[in-house]
Amino acid sequence: MSQMVKGIPQAIEKETASIAGVSKSLMYFIVGICFITILADGYDLGIYGAVLPSLLDYKPWALTPTHAGAIGGYSLFGMLIGAILIGTITDYLGRKWTLVISVTLFSLTMAGCAMATSPEVFGALRFIGGVGLGGVIPTASSLVVEYSPRHRRSLNYVLMFSGYSFGTVLGAVLSILLLQSYGWRVMFWIGALPILVVPIMIKSLPESVSYLLSRNKQEEADAICNRYQIDPSFFTEQIATGNEQENNSIKGLFSKKYFKATMFIWLTYIMGFYLVYGLNTWLPQIMRQLGYSLNSSLSFLLVMNLAASFGAIFASAIADRFGSKKIIAISYFLAALCASLLTVGAPPIALTYLLVGVTGFGSVGTTQVMNAFVSKYYPAQSRATGLGWGLGIGRIGAISGPILVGYLLSMKVNLIWSFYTFVIAGIIAVLGILLVPSKKDEIV
Repeated sequence: MSQMVKGIPQAIEKETASIAGVSKSLMYFIVGICFITILADGYDLGIYGAVLPSLLDYKPWALTPTHAGAIGGYSLFGMLIGAILIGTITDYLGRKWTLVISVTLFSLTMAGCAMATSPEVFGALRFIGGVGLGGVIPTASSLVVEYSPRHRRSLNYVLMFSGYSFGTVLGAVLSILLLQSYGWRVMFWIGALPILVVPIMIKSLPESVSYLLSRNKQEEADAICNRYQIDPSFFTEQIATGNEQENNSIKGLFSKKYFKATMFIWLTYIMGFYLVYGLNTWLPQIMRQLGYSLNSSLSFLLVMNLAASFGAIFASAIADRFGSKKIIAISYFLAALCASLLTVGAPPIALTYLLVGVTGFGSVGTTQVMNAFVSKYYPAQSRATGLGWGLGIGRIGAISGPILVGYLLSMKVNLIWSFYTFVIAGIIAVLGILLVPSKKDEIV
């Protein structure tokens, strides 16, 4: 610890070096590393929709909208498996190495996509990369929450998960700048860059002490506390507050106490992810078919995710005060409303951007609030399992969005019906979150 604060007067060091037993520098380092991994997840979300028009124009592959939608579904099906499998495994094998493996896997497959020689190879790599991506959110979320004091958990989670929306924005911006000049492959080379963070993670990222203590690995926990000068009581309190028998297995999600909540959380995730992935995959192509240029179509994707980035931070702050359920319900309703208004006539360009932005806030941005809600709703020791299964089951909607809209486009169905499916999904998501039982004496 003295090396990290070398040169700072001792009085200041005592005042600023730690927060409730964990040094600020360590806490922010963990939040920063997890921010980068979540940003990579968001970049992957946005990049396929951004390059999709170019892929459809890529003559050697001769993709149809149906085939392109199916390829988008491969990655999402991989995320479904990864979120459920890896989200569960991390509660048994630990956070650090699960996160390292996940980041390495999707980085290498991104590089493979950049070199893919056929749509079949490309689709297979997208599936494998999706498995890695699916494990990132539950693992990074658990690590950040477990290294944050109680009064900083919501803020740190918001800071970390803001990387998701910023990643989608980065994908849209880089697509506008690079896609027409350098082609779609360069976008996947950029997506492979998180591999550069892996050596830092291996060397400096600590395992969760809460996890080690819950598995009776006292010596390893003591070694980490000594290395980073952490007060062990910071973690033993977490174990004590979450030490219920039902929390130690997947059965806890289906117990009498949580069964109803689990079902409606899953329904909300399915409909919410239908919105998120359907819009991010097909919005540029839909707007292009409505007469906008490629760059203009990509700008809609940029506006949607910029609104999601800043709107989610604002919504999270309100949710901490008034409760996440209300904010999530209102956000999904706004997404459904604005998606429906996009089908009314030909709105002025400024109004179109506004409607797209609010739709992004109500769909992509709400994912952040939803994840924070689920992380707080389930007990501490089943946090990664509950969030991982919710995200995994939600991928059913994520898979359905790109495939269904692609099918509608291939069948030459009026584009308005694509937006109507988003409206229906938003309304069902509102009902789903409102039916999740409230927890007594808690604002979640």
